[in-house]
Amino acid sequence: MADKTDTNEDTVVIKKYANRRLYNTQKSSYVTLDHLAEMVREGQDFVVIDAKSGEDITRSVLTQIIFEEESKGHNMLPTKFLRQLISLYGDSVQGFVPGYLEASMETFTKNQDGLREQMQGAIAGNPAMAGFEALARQNMDWFDNAMRMFTPAVSGATDKAAATTTDTNDDASDVELGDLKAQLAQMQDQLSKLVDKS
Repeated sequence: MADKTDTNEDTVVIKKYANRRLYNTQKSSYVTLDHLAEMVREGQDFVVIDAKSGEDITRSVLTQIIFEEESKGHNMLPTKFLRQLISLYGDSVQGFVPGYLEASMETFTKNQDGLREQMQGAIAGNPAMAGFEALARQNMDWFDNAMRMFTPAVSGATDKAAATTTDTNDDASDVELGDLKAQLAQMQDQLSKLVDKS
């Protein structure tokens, strides 16, 4: 049975036809995935409905948009994250993952204003990178702690290893710090590219 979707009056209905074309029923015009991506950025809510079956295929179209963005070189999803996500399909905790990811993005969105201020300060030549690094470290710590909830066996093994030797703990901290520095360097490189474009 097809999944019918109830929409409110602010939600734009996009119909996808068998020829893979997307039709915006509000504007009575054909659109592309790029148009839909722009609608998402503008905060415009929409649903994508299969024109033949009436099934809600919004999730698969949004996934397709992410794939297109990643293939253009706008890499936001690290390979390690993708591997972890794939490994959770079929796992006993699979049902908890959507809620966890939504909560993570909500937390990130709440911190987004502070993140933008730090980036603008860096672009303007303000030495605010220390604050930016602290915010990034806070988000990474929160993410790591939350991921440990979903992998208790790995977390327990890590905790036992850390309790037996302090050297291992120091090495893990060095690796984590190195990862954060690498991510920070990547962000600085992206900021430099933004400055060059402006």
